[in-house]
Amino acid sequence: MLNFIKASLKYFIVGILALIPVVIVIQVLVFLETILREFFVYIYGYSNNILITVLAFTFSFIAIAYIGYRITKFEKLWLLSQVEVLINQIPMIRTIYRVSKKMVNLFSQEKSVAKEIIFIEYPKEGLWVPGYVTNKAGEMLVVYVPTSPNPTSGFTIVVHRSRVVKSSMDIEAVTSFIVSVGVDLPQKEELEKLADVNRIE
Repeated sequence: MLNFIKASLKYFIVGILALIPVVIVIQVLVFLETILREFFVYIYGYSNNILITVLAFTFSFIAIAYIGYRITKFEKLWLLSQVEVLINQIPMIRTIYRVSKKMVNLFSQEKSVAKEIIFIEYPKEGLWVPGYVTNKAGEMLVVYVPTSPNPTSGFTIVVHRSRVVKSSMDIEAVTSFIVSVGVDLPQKEELEKLADVNRIE
């Protein structure tokens, strides 16, 4: 009986771990569905006409996709530029907007503010963590060190370039490595590189 209970608990835990990625994807889809549904209901509440609601929904989708297209191709959109100019006139709001935009760009493969990926010894020598170089000042590097499994939480440090090891991973690869708590490591030679301690140039 005791062995049956142990085996059942073991299989239960394995099942839970197998379902976690599926649950995360479902939660993201539910979140998006909630936003879209509330937008749809909001428009319908004003028009009380399903055709107008569908047209407004379709137009909004096309407009947002067009904004994404223009930013991808030309990196600027006149209307957004004017909104930014307006926001920059408001003291507290401009700080929030600027920081939020940089945080989004940090994890964007297309327009990442991360200049390179590095490994740094933390919290002591011999222990390595990945980090994003977000800025430079001479020989000093400003490094954002994310924490697993949520890369949007972490801390920022300033370190001399001789104290870090350059990585060949891109933003997507290192973010996947952090989110998966090290399970997803497509470039295993990265760990071998740490043994050689090739200092960043």
